[in-house]
Amino acid sequence: MESLLSRIEPFFTFQQPLLAVVLVTLLALLGGYYRFRVFPLLGKKLPPRSLGFPLVGQAGNKFIFSANDALGSNQPVSVARILRPESIQRFVGEMDAIVKEQLLQELKGKDSVQVVTMMKKVTFKVTCSLVFGLPEERRKKEMEEGKEAPREDVISSFLNLRDEEDQSLTKDEMIDNIVSMIIASHDTSAIVLSLLLRHLAGDTHVYEAVLEEQTEISKTKEGKDGMLRWSDVEKMKYTWRVAQELMRVTPPVFGNFKSTKDTSFGGFDIPKGWQVFWIACATHMDEKIFEEPEKFDPSRFGNPSKSAPPYTYIPFGAGPRACPGVDFARIEMMLILRHLIINSKWTELIPDEAITREPMPYPAMGLPIKLHPRKDICWFNVIPSLCTEQN
Repeated sequence: MESLLSRIEPFFTFQQPLLAVVLVTLLALLGGYYRFRVFPLLGKKLPPRSLGFPLVGQAGNKFIFSANDALGSNQPVSVARILRPESIQRFVGEMDAIVKEQLLQELKGKDSVQVVTMMKKVTFKVTCSLVFGLPEERRKKEMEEGKEAPREDVISSFLNLRDEEDQSLTKDEMIDNIVSMIIASHDTSAIVLSLLLRHLAGDTHVYEAVLEEQTEISKTKEGKDGMLRWSDVEKMKYTWRVAQELMRVTPPVFGNFKSTKDTSFGGFDIPKGWQVFWIACATHMDEKIFEEPEKFDPSRFGNPSKSAPPYTYIPFGAGPRACPGVDFARIEMMLILRHLIINSKWTELIPDEAITREPMPYPAMGLPIKLHPRKDICWFNVIPSLCTEQN
C-alpha cells in the first residue's frame, strides 16, 4: 500500500498546478459569460424563449419590416433605384430573348427533365447574362472614352448611377449590389417556378386558365416583331395571381434580423445582438385574414373585396424592407413559365412528390417531369423525337 501511495503522490503533486490553471480558466469563462450575457439581461422582461422568438401576426410583421433602425439597415438605396419597376421595364425584351435561349439549351434533345435543377440553372444564367457582359473595368473605361454605345443592361445602369453628391458607386458597393441581385433573383425564382410547374401538373383548371391568358397574349404579337415588352407582362394578370397564391400557400423564404440596439415589442425587451426570426405562414394561413386559407384560390389577388391588410402577405417582405428585386423576379418567372406553357404540357414522373426544406421548399426528388410538346408545335426542334407526338 505504501508503495502504491508513493507512486500516486507525485502524480497528484504534478497535476495540482494544471488543475489550478483549468479551474481559474473555467471561473474566468463563467464570469465573462455572466458579465456579458447574463448581467445585461437582469431586470429585462424577456420573451419566453432563450434564443429569440418568432413575431406572430400583422403587428409583428409591421414591427420587423417597418423602418426600425434597431433591426439592422434597410435595403441599399442603389439597388432599389436600379430594380424599381420603371427602371427594370426596359430589360423585358432582352430578358425574353435570354430566357428563350437558355430554355432551348436546357431542353434540347430531352423528353424529360428535372425541374429544380433546370430552374436553378436557367434563372442563374438569365440573371448573369443581364448583369455581366464586358468586364466591369473595361466597360467603364470604354464608356468614359465614348467608345461604347450605351447598353440596356444592369451593369451599365450601375455604372451610370450617381448619388446626391454626383458620385458613382464604389467597386465594393457595385459588388454588393450585384451579389444581392443574383441571390434574390436566383433562389426565389427557382423555388417558385419549380412549385408552379408542380402545381400546374395536377391542377387542370388553373393550367388551362394560364394557358388561355398566354395564348391571347401571343395573338396580339402576330404580325409584329414577336418581342415581348413590359405591356405584355402587365397583361399576365392571372398568371401572376397564380404565382402569388402559390407563394401564399408555400412561402419561398423566411429570415431574421439582428437587433443592433436594445428595443422592445409587445411588452417584451429585445436586447442588442438578439436574432429576431420571421415566418410568413403565421399570417398567410390565418383564416381571419385569408378565407379558407387551405384552398388554392388565385382570385384572392386583384379582388378588392379579398385584399389582405398591409404587412400580412409577405413572401417578399413588406414596407421599407420589401425585396427590391420583386419586379425583376416577377418578369423572370412570368417569361420562363410563358415559354414552357405555350409550347408544351408536362406530367410528374413522381406523383404527389413531397416538399422538403433545405431550408427553402423544394420538391424532395427535384421534380422530374415528362414533356409533351403541343400538337402542331415543334419548338425550334428542341425535342425532335417528340415533334410528331399527339396530345
